[in-house]
Amino acid sequence: METDPLAGLDPLPQRIVILGRSGSGKSTLARKLGETYDLPIVHIDALFWQPGWVAPDNDSFRARLAEALAGDRWITDGNFSNTFDIRLPRADLILWVEVPRMVSIRRALLRVWKYYGRTRPDLAPGCPERLDWAFLRYIWNFDRDTRPKIMAAIEAHGAGVPFIVMR
Repeated sequence: METDPLAGLDPLPQRIVILGRSGSGKSTLARKLGETYDLPIVHIDALFWQPGWVAPDNDSFRARLAEALAGDRWITDGNFSNTFDIRLPRADLILWVEVPRMVSIRRALLRVWKYYGRTRPDLAPGCPERLDWAFLRYIWNFDRDTRPKIMAAIEAHGAGVPFIVMR
């Protein structure tokens, strides 16, 4: 994967949305770009999940997200296509991280092994890593079930936003 997708871009994007299959490296890329360009990172998973992997009501989640993105500089990682109407109209750049399905599965399993029973840095407190077969099925079926919905949401809410695919 290209190490710096922002190199050579002028002006430098200040509001970046990173998308792609789970396990593709979205959070890692967000951290690297955030450190390199001093951009605050908004991990969508950390805003969404509450302790014990409890999903919030939609209104409170969207309010927290809108507040987190109120500034003029940020990077978000995470798909959550139901938030594109908040994120994409303000974005300067969309980065799509494209890796093969088996790479994503392997990375997800390695992440479980590394953090099992503990909370990852890109998640909310109280959400310990676990082996979740439904999540692995989600990764496996992403191109068929989820990608088309994300692409439609991008077209609806961010059609004019520059789009870079990273392989």
